[in-house]
Amino acid sequence: MELVLQRAGDVNGGYELQKTDAKGQGVFATRSFQIGQTVMVGVIDRELDHNHSHASQVSQTRFVLHGGLIPKVNHSCEPNCGIHLNASGAHDFVARRPITAGQEITFDYAMRNYSVDHFAAHCRCGSLRCRDRITGWKDLPAERKADYQGFVAPFLTDIDDRRAAEQAGQAAGIEPPAPPRTGRVLNEVPVADA
Repeated sequence: MELVLQRAGDVNGGYELQKTDAKGQGVFATRSFQIGQTVMVGVIDRELDHNHSHASQVSQTRFVLHGGLIPKVNHSCEPNCGIHLNASGAHDFVARRPITAGQEITFDYAMRNYSVDHFAAHCRCGSLRCRDRITGWKDLPAERKADYQGFVAPFLTDIDDRRAAEQAGQAAGIEPPAPPRTGRVLNEVPVADA
């Protein structure tokens, strides 16, 4: 079955599964792709009940496993692909920069998952911008999030927007209004006349 997927991807999509030196296997381009061009079309294989190394988060509480070779695409802290949601709710990989034939197709796992807690080892992407650990969206610095604008799962930016609004609301309401000054002591117990 995997051989069929490899050939289908190579013929129809312009990619194939190959061995890599440091990461086991990876998906490599067999033709060139321009910025904004769809490199791989995502198809959801099944729903998952939790986050793991091949899980794709498609909403705040929903995780899925993609079919085909998408689970074989390796992480990079300086990826050549980003994510767009397709009509089925799956992740398509879209070129963030030009990709040439023979180049490994990569994306940052933080582009799809808010939290990544299952990669304890050091990142092996080898990029100049390597964070040393594979992290989720919540752990990215603001400048990296800005670099990825338009190439991440939309619910991730929705979470950031919602949290920013909550923080702004909390900041605005830090000092509750002082109780009115009536001249009497609150909670005073009346003294009975003797």
